[in-house]
Amino acid sequence: MNEHVRKLIIIGSGPAGLTAGVYAARANLAPLLFAGGQYGGQLMLTTDVENYPGFPDGIMGPELMERFRAQAERFGTEIVDYDITRVDFSGAVHRVWVDQHEYQAHAVIVASGASALWLGLDSETRLRGRGVSSCATCDGAFFKEKEILVVGGGDTALEEALFLTRFGKTVTVVHRRGELRASKIMQQRALDHPKIGFIWDSTIDEVLGDTRVSGVRLRNLKTGELTQRPADAVFVAIGHKPNTQVFTGQLDLDEKGYIRSSDGVHTKVAGVFVAGDVYDFRYRQAVTAAGAGCRAAIEAEHYLESLPAHAAAAS
Repeated sequence: MNEHVRKLIIIGSGPAGLTAGVYAARANLAPLLFAGGQYGGQLMLTTDVENYPGFPDGIMGPELMERFRAQAERFGTEIVDYDITRVDFSGAVHRVWVDQHEYQAHAVIVASGASALWLGLDSETRLRGRGVSSCATCDGAFFKEKEILVVGGGDTALEEALFLTRFGKTVTVVHRRGELRASKIMQQRALDHPKIGFIWDSTIDEVLGDTRVSGVRLRNLKTGELTQRPADAVFVAIGHKPNTQVFTGQLDLDEKGYIRSSDGVHTKVAGVFVAGDVYDFRYRQAVTAAGAGCRAAIEAEHYLESLPAHAAAAS
């Protein structure tokens, strides 16, 4: 079953995708946005957001994304809560599927985001946004003079730990090995910092606390010994996974699965653009993702204007 060819399809409903929807709809592109089964991206898992401009008193993550969505819909973005299951970007008209239902468009913005990797603990999930976080830049300021744990041993974990020393009373890195995987310079910075300590050969067996994090139960992977340690926050920094599985073979992906782009907007396929964390593994902020969505929508508009009149004027 096919639909008529649209001007623009947007895949993803975080800050990047919904901002693209706002700009594209105001440009009369009548975008169709696939929000997925759970729209809103990682901000739907965040409680207080204090670093998004325009909200001096902060705002809850889900409420912020509800406002994004309402604004996109106000200007005419059609939003459907479906996950894309297949794409074909090989032709002049791009094709995407939701199961057996096919949609076509002259331009596509991929803003499907990335998902933080977690430890997989029920207690971690229950306390996410209540002391458990995957973003020091987002949440570090909530833990001034508190006891903070960081899980991981790579560059990301040490970058998070060093950043968190601005706020925490102490920052302790929990690593499952006896040595770090991070670059030598990052290791030295962390090892030399007076606020940063290390717990080696260990993993978190459970995050403790009823409504807020109060500590963790640690398991030593060499001895099996279980110990408890008080903590006010646990930052999980074991990596992110871009949501790009459906684009394998269609777009150029790097070794970690992020979409490659020479300028952070254009992909190797004409008429297919990228925005947000599905490309940007460095900043991963709501405000930078929103800016990327704006850029992608403007570039998509310019691309559609460059097409022959009969192609761009989709029914």
